Amino acid sequence: MPHFKDVALWAEAEWIAVIATVLLFAFLAGGALIAASKKPEFAGHPKGLYMLFFAEMWERFSYYGMRAILIFYLTQHWLFSDGKSNLIYGAYTSLVYITPVLGGYLADRYLGQRKAVIFGGLLLAAGHSLMAVEGTGGQNDPTINVFWLALAFIIVGSGFLKANISVMVGQLYNLTDTRRDAAYTIFYMGINVGAALGTILVAYLGQTIGWGFGFGLAGIGMLAGLIVFVLGKASLHGAGEAPAPLSRSREWTLYGVGFASVAVIWALVQYQDVIQTLLAISGVALLGYVLYESFKLPKEPRERMFAILFLISLNPIFWGLFEQAGGSMNLFTDEFVDRGGVPAGIFQSINPIYIILLAPLFAGLWQMLGKRGIEPSAPAKFGLALLQMGFANLVLVWGAHAWGIAAMTPVFLVFAYYFFATTAELCLSPVGLSAMNRLAPKFLASLIMGAWFYMTAVGNFVAGKIGEATGGHDGQMTKDGLLDIYSLFGWIAIGVGVGVLVLSPIVKRWMHLDTLRDDKDLAGEPELAENQAAGMRPDLETKPV
Repeated sequence: MPHFKDVALWAEAEWIAVIATVLLFAFLAGGALIAASKKPEFAGHPKGLYMLFFAEMWERFSYYGMRAILIFYLTQHWLFSDGKSNLIYGAYTSLVYITPVLGGYLADRYLGQRKAVIFGGLLLAAGHSLMAVEGTGGQNDPTINVFWLALAFIIVGSGFLKANISVMVGQLYNLTDTRRDAAYTIFYMGINVGAALGTILVAYLGQTIGWGFGFGLAGIGMLAGLIVFVLGKASLHGAGEAPAPLSRSREWTLYGVGFASVAVIWALVQYQDVIQTLLAISGVALLGYVLYESFKLPKEPRERMFAILFLISLNPIFWGLFEQAGGSMNLFTDEFVDRGGVPAGIFQSINPIYIILLAPLFAGLWQMLGKRGIEPSAPAKFGLALLQMGFANLVLVWGAHAWGIAAMTPVFLVFAYYFFATTAELCLSPVGLSAMNRLAPKFLASLIMGAWFYMTAVGNFVAGKIGEATGGHDGQMTKDGLLDIYSLFGWIAIGVGVGVLVLSPIVKRWMHLDTLRDDKDLAGEPELAENQAAGMRPDLETKPV
């Protein structure tokens, strides 16, 4: 049985967990008030946005909570080496981001986004529950097959949920609705509220009381998100419904495809080299299909598709570095940072907390710059993101060397690393989500969102390979080895970022922002799209940035 400390003996970790619990209940109370309101909108946005906010908050609570301790579960419970654990971690997170291609396609063509999200949520709840089955540990324990199965359920469940719930946010607004940027920012904050609270509570339980307690809490979080989504159907006002009537037999056949995918992924996740080959082959196939669809379009939509391809092609380098957070950076924090007794997994909450604090500032900054006609374009923001991600790496490297390799690295450098990684993320991730939704033709909306997550998947696998490299030849991470790798890729990111800034005016012209129009024109003449995504203000921009 776990031993719970007396309040008088609580240290920093216990107080952090208590504060997170109080905040969680505060958010739940706020959600209940919004749900009870008779008005169709709250704070200027449809209630459906807040329902999606809370559903996604709980899903991210479970996903990021589990992610915070996964690398430690692999090294300390299943006894994989540091290098191998990073590779498994990267393979798992890459598959989480590649399956939305399938889930997005099935939602676009048959199920609709709402049913796809419900089915994905059920699979996720099953997967997180299975993660609580520990066994005795070690790679010879047959219970490890339950662990692989749990990962498979989570991977396939994410495929049905991830891209589709993001698409539903956009469906609540007209293309010319100037609230869309703010809506995606609110939604993105929901993601990070869940990520922050889930990381703290799951990491605390998992690393101080028992793995099963942490993973069990993650499973409860996923069930809560699913309940919120089902009960909030009326607030969606038809968003996410199937494109055409769907027979019961075909619907269950599609669910059968999902369950068959779980079996395939169960085998696949155990062989990371196969995943690398799969990513290469399927990447070429996906690129070919998107190009095939692009060349069938008129000039302006075709060039918008080229702009989409340019933006998503930057995902591998960015996410390859950013996703070191849950892998090599997590291990570095555990082994080489003066943490003051706080479990290393809790430090994974720094990034989402920064986002909660900084996202409104960035949204305000883009609005202020937009009013002056000097807001950076979407591709320019991508370039800035790469520059900042590279700088985050170099700050950690320079600081650790200055403090001394033999000494424990001070914790403020971890906070500095995550600060610059977070400002980089805010220049890329919400901008990318909005741009995919806005620039893609309607009949390809979920597929393009899936392609965005696919290239994020490639980035996550790249992250696993980079993390594996930090383990050296024998698989055991060293401080020098990690800092050398971080320095190399920090400079690479800065070089690519400079190149993107140079090319950004060309890519912006491909977007043809001045001719984006809504499908329906209530006034009789199409209106120009305004403020369509971060970096998309055709009425205000006077020149490409």
